[in-house]
Amino acid sequence: MKKLLFLLFLLAPAFVFGQTGTIRGNITSVLSNEPLTGVSVAIVGTATGTTTDSLGNYTLAGLRPGYYTLQISLVGYRPKTLFDIQVTNAKIAVADVGLEDDSQTLNEVKVAAPRFFKTLESPVSLRTIGSTEIKRNPGGNRDISKVIQSLPGVSSPVSFRNDIIIRGGAPNENRFYIDGIEIPNINHFATQGSSGGPVGLINVDFINEVDFYSGAFPANRGNSLSSVFEFKQKDGPTDRTNATLTLGSSDFAATLAGPFSKKTTFISSYRYSYLQGLFKLIGLPFLPSYQDFQFKVKTKFNTKNELTILGLGALDRFKLNLDAKNTELNQYTLANIPVNSQNNYTIGATYKNFRANGYSLFVLSRDYLDNRAKKFQDNNEAGTKTLDYNSKEIENKFRFENVSRANDYRISFGAGAETAQYTTNTFNLLPFNSNIYTSEINFFKYSLFGQLSKAYFKDKLNLSFGARADANTYSSKMNNLAKTLSPRFSASYNISEKLSINFNTGIYYQLPAYTVLGYRDSTGALANRDVKYISNKQVVLGLEYNTLKNTRFTIEGFYKHYKDYPVERVLGDSIPLANLGADFGVVGNQQVVGYTKGRSYGVEFFAQQRLNKGFYGIFALTLFRSEFQDKNGRYVQSSWNNRYILSMTGGKVFSRNWEVGAKLRYTGGSPYTPYNISSSTLKSNYAIFPQGIPDWQQLNSRQLNNFYQLDVRVDKKYPFKRFTLNVYLDIQNLTYNQYQLQPYLVPDRDAAGNLQDAPGDPSRFRSKLLDNKGGNVLPTIGVIFEL
Repeated sequence: MKKLLFLLFLLAPAFVFGQTGTIRGNITSVLSNEPLTGVSVAIVGTATGTTTDSLGNYTLAGLRPGYYTLQISLVGYRPKTLFDIQVTNAKIAVADVGLEDDSQTLNEVKVAAPRFFKTLESPVSLRTIGSTEIKRNPGGNRDISKVIQSLPGVSSPVSFRNDIIIRGGAPNENRFYIDGIEIPNINHFATQGSSGGPVGLINVDFINEVDFYSGAFPANRGNSLSSVFEFKQKDGPTDRTNATLTLGSSDFAATLAGPFSKKTTFISSYRYSYLQGLFKLIGLPFLPSYQDFQFKVKTKFNTKNELTILGLGALDRFKLNLDAKNTELNQYTLANIPVNSQNNYTIGATYKNFRANGYSLFVLSRDYLDNRAKKFQDNNEAGTKTLDYNSKEIENKFRFENVSRANDYRISFGAGAETAQYTTNTFNLLPFNSNIYTSEINFFKYSLFGQLSKAYFKDKLNLSFGARADANTYSSKMNNLAKTLSPRFSASYNISEKLSINFNTGIYYQLPAYTVLGYRDSTGALANRDVKYISNKQVVLGLEYNTLKNTRFTIEGFYKHYKDYPVERVLGDSIPLANLGADFGVVGNQQVVGYTKGRSYGVEFFAQQRLNKGFYGIFALTLFRSEFQDKNGRYVQSSWNNRYILSMTGGKVFSRNWEVGAKLRYTGGSPYTPYNISSSTLKSNYAIFPQGIPDWQQLNSRQLNNFYQLDVRVDKKYPFKRFTLNVYLDIQNLTYNQYQLQPYLVPDRDAAGNLQDAPGDPSRFRSKLLDNKGGNVLPTIGVIFEL
């Protein structure tokens, strides 16, 4: 492999042709989808530009391979800037745009310097990431869950996981949408009842851009307390079929896209992991492997009607490597990690009908998850079984939305309906109270929502008011829309062309996980029938300064107040769910014994430089505190209370298609609960639960060390006549900073491997703490062919 890459570096310049590329697109009205004629399309920083024809089409040809920023403007419409459009000779760069009409500028055209887009509904806490930023992100390794860690308020556990923690909220408080279709999880090996996993599921070659809401959620997005992600996918090309082949350190991916007919395009991909063989070769005790698929088919029947069908899914397998070297760390890992398999998919369709002043959207989708895990004492299948878990989640969803403009008001409203099915056969031996039950629940969810927005005084003042209500038939307590009335209000005042003050407040609700709703006690009854929607009141106030030169600065203060957060019976005590941390198997399958309150508050500083004169960068600093009341009503820091998060990402695009970038992350240590040595060292407990049992009287009283990581990436692109070759080197944790996680509690053994009794007490073993460190240097050499 190394020889092949070296040969490519040496020989490629001799075969590079002096090629040029093209940007092509179609510009329409967002509300009516009518093509817009005479739209000015200019390449920022050059004299190159054009206007759209009678069908709204434009073409910019003869461009050297590289990155370009487009400024688009038309009288009576809000100007829009498209950043970082990558031009290659291998395929045409397609940049379709929908413009928002603006009746307050009917007599003038605004041709301003590049500016960042801000919606009426969410003037604060909304960040947008383009596809180029995702692909070039140092340490991101084309994984969106890692890429967004460059943004303010975003942290993740200091481990191999992709759990996303937004402004001190738990990982299961986030919601994901792809082209308007909700996706339950965006990672392989997902934690059921939460979210996250070690590897991202979404193929970044599909992504056009991502809108990330860390607050100020629009009314059409529900069941979220911390964030909403809107993944906007590319359409397949209309001119010819093209392909992208990617060879990375852990998997191989192939993407194929093109036209089915004049009205229908497609884009599809398949990815296969070879991690299992790699992990076995280097002697790790666990062997993960995965496959995933993704597709999108779009038909534009005419300018007024279009249909999109999409899907994605995964096959995840997790085996044990019993032949791994017999170290204490490997022994602990093999004693606790189960054999696991997951199958999941989402398939959905959206139908969009446009009118003169608006459009209607119909969304139909189905989600499926099959999760299985099994464990035997000492990994001996002839011995005691300690875990046998089978579970399925199936959701069928329908949503209707209508968006229109009347008398300068933007009006949106709609409704949603969903069937939910959850089944489980759970056998889990635990100290104090084992989980052994079979459960099946079926219920119906429904919702109503609406939002009204308007700009005043020539865009000086923007106001938006929305409301939402959710209910379901799981219980009589939750079958009432009035109990989850969710109002939200946003305001933005433009002090000047560059400076604005922005505000949002709202009440948001989220249904507890199915693993909580489906738990049954020893009598077979649903033990958590009285649970409620979790509520979260939020207030956000911020300032934004836009330099009009691809750069903006924001500062935001936020406050989140939680109510009705479940308190569960866990290992002999009552613990708020938010204080438990991220389990890697199942979260929430315990009895709810009460409810508690919580709060998260802080301030965020953010600076973003989109590509300008070859430089780009992001600076994000968040100072915050996240805490929940314990069973005694005292506020205790939550498992997500890192307290401060610093991220700095930057890079430079050089001539001859070289690019270098770096990312530095620095976070405070996460809280953890020390072990109860007395309970943990009982041989009867350890036989079925071979790990430390927390001392809940010291809930989250300890703090891990602070953590930092430096990632570096180098890209070199070769534009050949019929394809483009991109060779990259991505190094995570370049400085080899090893982070310290909570140490493992393990038995002290003699030279023969036998347990040593505690002095004077043969019912217990003598214990010790085993260092739990991580943070190896992770280099990735990747090759991408675009055909």
